Amino acid sequence: MPENHSIDEGKTLKLYKKAPAPWKLKGQGIIMVFRFSKKWVEEHAGLPLHLQGKYKGGLGYVMLVNYEESPVGPYKELLLIPGRFKGSGKQSITKIYVDSETSTQNGRANWGIPKETAKIHWSEEGNTTLISVQFKELELFSCEVKSFGFRFPASTGILPIDLHQRWDGVDYFTKPRGSGKAKLAKVNVKQIHQDFFPDISLQRPLFAVKIEPFQIFFPKPTFHE
Repeated sequence: MPENHSIDEGKTLKLYKKAPAPWKLKGQGIIMVFRFSKKWVEEHAGLPLHLQGKYKGGLGYVMLVNYEESPVGPYKELLLIPGRFKGSGKQSITKIYVDSETSTQNGRANWGIPKETAKIHWSEEGNTTLISVQFKELELFSCEVKSFGFRFPASTGILPIDLHQRWDGVDYFTKPRGSGKAKLAKVNVKQIHQDFFPDISLQRPLFAVKIEPFQIFFPKPTFHE
């Protein structure tokens, strides 16, 4: 996968509503939990130069989120957190798509998150959720999610998120806090365009959950140049 492959290269940026941190968001989401192999992370996870050769391990996540409330309005996202990295010992989002350019620009400016904008379709019928991510005529990712069983509490205390992002030479450190009600889920990944999203079909998830409803708080980051 090309390093930092961007679907918006050459696009003329417009002015968008600025929504500085902190953010409070509400919605629903699917989390696939992995322990990615070092080989897979180094070869497939789209690591930027400053993270290459520094994978430490720990839990990795693929998240699909439908934010129904946010400071920039509703939007959806797909993201990858491979795990923790040496140096800071923290996690990093190495690939993320959202379907709101306002979210993209604010995510980069507020927390150094390397968001890119694509169309994300999300539909539900009963306990089944269908999600697809598209750019122009390309389907970058699609999956079918079926939730089952009883609801149980879930939070970032159980599935921690502690981020270190580097954007334009600045290091951002952010520790979101979130909670909600979860069910176990089965995720059937139907399509991955490997030039645009890491091929997670090469790794087996430990488990997956659908959290609905949930709320998450993204505080102001600390950062270093």
